[in-house]
Amino acid sequence: MSDEQYLIEIGRKIRERRKEKKMSQDEVAALCDIEKANLSRIENGKTNSTILTLRKISLVLFNHTSELFLD
Repeated sequence: MSDEQYLIEIGRKIRERRKEKKMSQDEVAALCDIEKANLSRIENGKTNSTILTLRKISLVLFNHTSELFLD
């Protein structure tokens, strides 16, 4: 898997989980203390986010942070 494909896959997982939890991008961004635009770029695989930002997102959306990174 290329780096680009990996970013797209991470973003897809985040978007799917957010929708499963019936949360808006605004809600998740506020809970993570990040900009909505940044969350949108992450969900679309358009940015290589920091591990700290991904940790914040995973703490809001996933049971364990590792869920975000497991294939």
